Amino acid sequence: MKRPANKKTVFPAHSSSTFPYQQRLFNSLGLNTLTQLPPSPPSVLRARAAVLRLQQKLFPRRQQHRKDATNLPRHPNRQMPGVLSTNQYDDRPRCPCCMALINILPNNVSNRCPNCCFVQLDVNAHGEEEVNELVKEVEQDEADGGMPGETFTDYRPSKLSIGPPHPDPIVETSSLSAVQPPEPTYVPKIKDELEYFKTLSCLQIETVVYASQRHLQHIPNGTRAGFFIGDGAGVGKGRTVAGLIWENWNNGRKKALWISIGSDLKFDARRDLDDMGASCIDVHALNKLPYTKLDSETVGVRDGVIFSTYSSLIASSSKGRSRMQQLVQWCGPGFDGLIIFDECHKAKNLVPEKNMKPTKTGKAVLDIQDQLPEARVIYCSATGASEPRNMAYMVRLGLWGDGTDFRDFNDFLGALDKGGVGALELVAMDMKARGMYLCRTLSYKGAEFEIIEATLDDKMTDVYKKATEVWVDLRKKLKSAIDLLPEKPNTRVLWRLYWATHQRFFRHLCMSAKVPAVVRLVKQAVMEDKCVVIGLQCTGEARTEDAVSKYGSELDDFICGPRELMLKFVEDYFPDDYSFPKKPEVLQDNGVKRPRRKRHLAGPDVSAKSRVRKVAKLEPPSDAESDEAYEIARDSDYGPEGDESAADSDYEAFQKCEICSTQEENLLQCSFCGKYAHQTCVVPPIRDFILEEWACNLCKDKTVNYPPPGTNKIKLPKSYDTAIESKKQILETIRALDLPNNPLDDIIDQLGGHDIVAEITGRKGMLVRDPSGMGVVYQTRNTKDVTAEMVNMHEKMLFMEGKKLVAIISEAGSAGVSLQADKRVRNQKRRVHITLELPWSADRAIQQFGRTHRSNQISAPEYRLLFSNLGGERRFASSVAKRLESLGALTQGDRRAGPSLSAYNYENDYGKRALENLYKGIMEQDPDFSKQATSALDSVGISMDANHGDDEDSGWYASSKKKKANNDVRRFLNRILGIVPEIQNRLFELFVNNLDLLVQKARIEGSLDRGIVHLKANVIELQGTPKTVYVDQMCGASTVLFTFIFDRGVSWELANTMLKEKQKAEFGSSGDGFYKSNSEFMGKRHVILAFESSASAMYKIVRPTTGESPRDMHLAELTKKYSKVSSLEAAQISWEHEYEVSSKQCMHGPKCKNGKSCSVGSRLQEVNVLGGVILPLWGKIQTVLSKQVRLIHRRLRIVCVETTSDNRRIVGLLVPNAAVTAVLEGLSTPSVGLTQVIELDD
Repeated sequence: MKRPANKKTVFPAHSSSTFPYQQRLFNSLGLNTLTQLPPSPPSVLRARAAVLRLQQKLFPRRQQHRKDATNLPRHPNRQMPGVLSTNQYDDRPRCPCCMALINILPNNVSNRCPNCCFVQLDVNAHGEEEVNELVKEVEQDEADGGMPGETFTDYRPSKLSIGPPHPDPIVETSSLSAVQPPEPTYVPKIKDELEYFKTLSCLQIETVVYASQRHLQHIPNGTRAGFFIGDGAGVGKGRTVAGLIWENWNNGRKKALWISIGSDLKFDARRDLDDMGASCIDVHALNKLPYTKLDSETVGVRDGVIFSTYSSLIASSSKGRSRMQQLVQWCGPGFDGLIIFDECHKAKNLVPEKNMKPTKTGKAVLDIQDQLPEARVIYCSATGASEPRNMAYMVRLGLWGDGTDFRDFNDFLGALDKGGVGALELVAMDMKARGMYLCRTLSYKGAEFEIIEATLDDKMTDVYKKATEVWVDLRKKLKSAIDLLPEKPNTRVLWRLYWATHQRFFRHLCMSAKVPAVVRLVKQAVMEDKCVVIGLQCTGEARTEDAVSKYGSELDDFICGPRELMLKFVEDYFPDDYSFPKKPEVLQDNGVKRPRRKRHLAGPDVSAKSRVRKVAKLEPPSDAESDEAYEIARDSDYGPEGDESAADSDYEAFQKCEICSTQEENLLQCSFCGKYAHQTCVVPPIRDFILEEWACNLCKDKTVNYPPPGTNKIKLPKSYDTAIESKKQILETIRALDLPNNPLDDIIDQLGGHDIVAEITGRKGMLVRDPSGMGVVYQTRNTKDVTAEMVNMHEKMLFMEGKKLVAIISEAGSAGVSLQADKRVRNQKRRVHITLELPWSADRAIQQFGRTHRSNQISAPEYRLLFSNLGGERRFASSVAKRLESLGALTQGDRRAGPSLSAYNYENDYGKRALENLYKGIMEQDPDFSKQATSALDSVGISMDANHGDDEDSGWYASSKKKKANNDVRRFLNRILGIVPEIQNRLFELFVNNLDLLVQKARIEGSLDRGIVHLKANVIELQGTPKTVYVDQMCGASTVLFTFIFDRGVSWELANTMLKEKQKAEFGSSGDGFYKSNSEFMGKRHVILAFESSASAMYKIVRPTTGESPRDMHLAELTKKYSKVSSLEAAQISWEHEYEVSSKQCMHGPKCKNGKSCSVGSRLQEVNVLGGVILPLWGKIQTVLSKQVRLIHRRLRIVCVETTSDNRRIVGLLVPNAAVTAVLEGLSTPSVGLTQVIELDD
């Protein structure tokens, strides 16, 4: 029934303390304000609040068009709350999302908010407009495209039958499984040997065949084509590479380069070659060889495998000789052997993000490919393309450049960015179709994933609060000290270092908070006859070495990493000692200088002004809010350019360390006796210094001290006394903090020490509990029987033999290590993998998960992902989740393929909009909380005041960076770590609630990008013969246009059966049944079937014309637009009539303005899918689609269609019916560079 046109409807009065929906919720719970809510609302409360928010947003009441509406803001840009009012008696129309004043236009069904751009639908408009909303429902359903299908399918080579089955279940993403590789034409020389000895499985042989076949081709720029092995961790890439080396050896190519991430993996390379029966092939470790010619008589390496690490690849001697030149010389001109880039994700960031510089490793990988154009290149990694820009070094794939649709890599990257997730998924499928890529993964069947929340106890919460207060105090004192400088230097980099240290401090604190939970889980697992692997990233070695250098090797207790980190920052960068001159070096009678120690950045003998200037001259971190940008070699297991631990370094000569007795290079040499030692082997270690001269312990008496105190000292001006006193006070405050110990040492100590726990990390030394129980002692990890190079291998052996049931791994120490419940080892207990610290990137997360989930295992592992209950720590999961989604899309063809952390992904467009709404919404909260939140955000450099902002760029909120700062989710999640837990968690709850609402709104509207969707219908048939529109002359792969006929309708009998089955299963509700629309369209009311879905208050919708809707409908929307039918007979008549009519016309009727191409609401639908290779035609397709009228037709939509008669599956690009002719005409137009001529070797 239509309402009178003059009926007044207004928004509910807006309270000054809360949003209306919040106030109703609080009243229902007996609460007055937000401040009475607990710090972390229970899940039931959050769900109830989400439902109320959804109702308020989706179905706002109609607004009265006010006379003063013309004075309200109309600009589409999102504005700060200058248009907001806190007067609760103000009844002017407001946006239900952000409460901004909006302009209601007469006779219009939708109104857009000027702040958040939320579109308000007026469902109570006049009858004709209301009917249109029913049509829009169906249009939205069809725009949504379909439903997610199964993620994985069992894998077996489709075109090869050589070799035994793989020992473990292997799967492939459903989207990739729909793409067939080219016909195999290569016959391996070792085929008979493989069939007889069965050293490789069928899928490993498939990789050998396709890689060798690909190596016979050249890409258009003239270089030999390469191959990408993207198999998941644990599938057996090492054995596959050994098979490729053995195949090339038998073809006369006796030289190969194997470049990997760590020197320990050379033992795995040797093992894999021996398993292949290739014991005759020698493996030479490059870091053990001198810089002379490798094939000279003195070195004698004339063939075999040169095993190098990526750090060795970029190394050079003091005489200017580089390993790169050495390898190119050894390979020789015309080298056509193998270059294996194992764990090739190490070469990422060749094309970095904005304000970053390319890494040396990425440049070196590109350089060696350029210098050896005929080399047979293999890219090998489970995470080699975690982001599109990380593919820049894969030049041998021929995806961009000459003869392609992309001029260069930047053009290729730009196209992928514009195409979104669908474009990423196309890349993986396209590479497989063209024979350059294979990607399989171990089935995760049997593996268990559990996210565990480690709640902070009262003591830890108190420690956290005090730490936040100290950081606030430090920030104030630092700003005051900088203001005293007579000349104001550029402090931007200083503040970047401050915030990076701030983030790392609280990150370590979060790790420490989870230690009790880790210890409890470990003990529980051991009692259940399981063994445990604990994964972390930072070992805290740098902090330990700093403390040992200052306090000696005997300490009262373990080192506190966060305290030492904060002390180091204050000591090194807090301005003081303005007028102390540099102390002179005094010569002894024998003319020997005192050894001078230089810190990497600055030392305590540098003036404050010079210190700040020196920091400013440093290359700034590319992303100060990221851990990786500021992680230097001392505090992680990798250096800025990816240098591994000292064991992987390159050496000029064969000197021997007097302490660990290993023959390595770059040793310290005593200036007096000439003996050698590692900087990390001496006690205390001095790895953190650059020594121009060094004296061993026996020769230290030949050095001299500085002049006595008071000599050559200048009196300080009084104006600097305040800064010096401030530094002294802050140092005393930091030392007084009762902070927890280094998590790694603490866990080992609580579990019984190193006799119980195997440590597989990159650190050289450790603190151990003194046998007397009094204090701790620093000692090196290696012993007389085990060298520093073999200590991790020894620890791994103890774990795999069951002599130690707990292992702690870091990235540097465990790269490529197998710790699964292997059938060949003694320790076959089920693994429980606990992530104390989630890695910062998806590729690292996948690599860590792959340590315990590998081939030939007797049982799959249990994964326990630990998070504290601090909202800010979700930022770590956010970074990983964001890349896990793109990783699954790019390397596996389906973004749902990786371990799911999508609930923790906040760094997206929805997160940015949610953050903007949060900042605006804070001003609308009750005064007490608004004041607390504003003050807390200001204390971490996020100011709500337009005149004050971030330290590194004052006034950013009011400047041109305002919009960027408003939606910088990464900065927000980083900074709130420094806020007291109560306020931090409340802010995070508000942020997540906003985000959930926006995502739910996008899902309902059908605008949520879900990647590959499966188009469903009751009957799907292929019409006619598929039309080939393009053939790639290099590999023979083709692009084919498929035309399908969909029968989407649901007969009355089927609909009635669906309802009865729902009621029989006892899952039904009182709302289930048939409904008729409240409004007529073309003289009739529409009928639907609705039944409750798994989500609360949400209903599945089934229509007689288009079947099940891909989106659920909220109960409030359902009851507003439809009325339940009491008579089944009446429902049957309407249902059967719609079912019959929809087979002949669309929902708009016979006079539809779009003609026959329109299929909205039609039961029979024609669907066109462009399958096969797409990248060579990318530009043409994108040009045609960009000219389409409907917005939904302009974006790339990847769909999967499976015929109902023969279950044939096609994955490809959905081509709108209106665009089919234009696409075919565009593809028929010749294009420069698309003709590829295949070149085969003899």
